[in-house]
Amino acid sequence: MIDFEEIFKQNERRIHYHIHRLNIQDPHKEFYQEGLVAMWRAYENYQPDKGPMATYFNYIIRNRMIDLMRKQNKEIEKTMHYAQEHRTHIDDGNYYRSQGLLYPMVQNGRDVRDAAFWQQVRDQLSDNQWKWVIFHIIEDKPLKEIAEQEGVTVEAVKSWGKGVRRKLRGAVGNDSG
Repeated sequence: MIDFEEIFKQNERRIHYHIHRLNIQDPHKEFYQEGLVAMWRAYENYQPDKGPMATYFNYIIRNRMIDLMRKQNKEIEKTMHYAQEHRTHIDDGNYYRSQGLLYPMVQNGRDVRDAAFWQQVRDQLSDNQWKWVIFHIIEDKPLKEIAEQEGVTVEAVKSWGKGVRRKLRGAVGNDSG
């Protein structure tokens, strides 16, 4: 059997093909890495009597990317839910009426339920920085509790927050949309 390095050289384009085909923006190369792991697992589990290797690679890579997309979408929905609960708790009753309808007050020109805004924020952060946003900003957990939950030091959690502030300073919310 051919070693994985050779298989990788021959099939790397499959990963890029599926990223493109599924219209995935991959600034942090998460989907590329997922495709690479999927290819490795497919290589390890491939059974020649079941069909062509290329077909198996395509199937495994595509489905792993779809699974990752679903996971990220659930995470965004969960974050939006937490944000909405938190905002409701903070701004309870802060609505204005216009023509018989209730509209939520907005903060800094952004409605906290704006999915595109949260996706824009998420795209700029590492996984740990995103955890800091969810746990500290949205859920209002103390840094010590986050550190214990994630198995890191309080200083590590503080550095995640510093990274978030550095990355987002002037990057999010300055568009006029």
